[in-house]
Amino acid sequence: MSGRQVEVDGRRLSLSNLDKNLYPEFTKGEVIDYYARIAPVMLPHLKDRPATRIRWPEGVDGGKFFEKNAPSHTPDWVRTAEIPTPGSSSGRETADFVVVDDLPTLVWCANLAALELHVPQWKVGPPGGLRAPDLVVFDLDPGAPATIVEACEVAGLLRDVLAEDGFDSYPKTSGKKGLHLYVPIKEPNDAARTSEYAKAAAQRLASEHPDLVVAKMEKRLRKGRVFVDWSQNNPAKTTVAPYSLRAASSPSVSTPITWDELESCGDAADLVFSPDEVLGRVDKHGDLLEPLLDGRRRALP
Repeated sequence: MSGRQVEVDGRRLSLSNLDKNLYPEFTKGEVIDYYARIAPVMLPHLKDRPATRIRWPEGVDGGKFFEKNAPSHTPDWVRTAEIPTPGSSSGRETADFVVVDDLPTLVWCANLAALELHVPQWKVGPPGGLRAPDLVVFDLDPGAPATIVEACEVAGLLRDVLAEDGFDSYPKTSGKKGLHLYVPIKEPNDAARTSEYAKAAAQRLASEHPDLVVAKMEKRLRKGRVFVDWSQNNPAKTTVAPYSLRAASSPSVSTPITWDELESCGDAADLVFSPDEVLGRVDKHGDLLEPLLDGRRRALP
C-alpha cells in the first residue's frame, strides 16, 4: 500500500508513498515505523527544542534540503516557535521552527522524508522565550585515516577532563563516523560561557595530546587526528538528535552507547547500529541518555 489515512494519538494523518525507498533497501514506511517505535525515548530529547529538519524527498541518493521554517501546509496542531535567525539566507530575521513534542508531529516529519532531526543545546519557553543552554556538547570528528576508534580514545580523555570539574558525561555515536559527548549543566548560564568552557576543554586536550587531538577548525590539521569540535555550543548551531536516523547508503542511527562499549571499541563497525538494533538496545538498556533529562545538574565552574 503506497498511502493511507491513520490516526495517531487523536490526530488524523495522511501518509503517502510508503513503499518508496528512501534508502536503497529501506522504505518510507519503515522510516515512519522506526520513528513511531523509538518515540518513547526520542521525544523527551526533542521536547521544547526547535528542530531543524533535513529532508530527502527522493531518498538518500537524491537531493536534500534543510528546513527550519514550518512549511505552509503544516497542520495547525503542530507546535511552532518563532526563533531569531539573523543572517539567514532566506532574508528573514526569524523562522517558525517546528517543535517535535509529540508522536503525531514526529510521524508527520517522517512522512515528509525528514530523515534527520537536529536540535540546539537550549529550549524554548514557556512563554515562548529562549532559555539558556542546559547541555554542553562535544563533537568528536576523526580525520582519516583515524576512525571512531581514535574518537573513542579521545572521548575517554575528555571524560577525565570533565570529571575534574565534577561533571558526568554521556556518549552517543553521531550515526556516521564520529561521537558526541554531552554534559548536562545547570542554569543560569549563557551560550558564550558554555562555548568558552567547551573550547577551553578542547584546547587543553589538543595541547596535552597533539598527535591525537586538534581543536582548530582547519581541515588540513585533522589528518589522522580527532577534531574536538566545541563550536556546536553556539546557540545558532544544532546537533543531530539522539535516536535520529542518518542519511547514508544504509540506515544508521545516532545511538547512545555505554562507556564500556566505547572503551572496548576495536573496529569502526563495532559502533554502527541499524534501526532494528537500536530498538533492541532500548528494550535491553532503556534510554542511556536519560541522565540528560533528570534535572540533576552542576553549574559551570
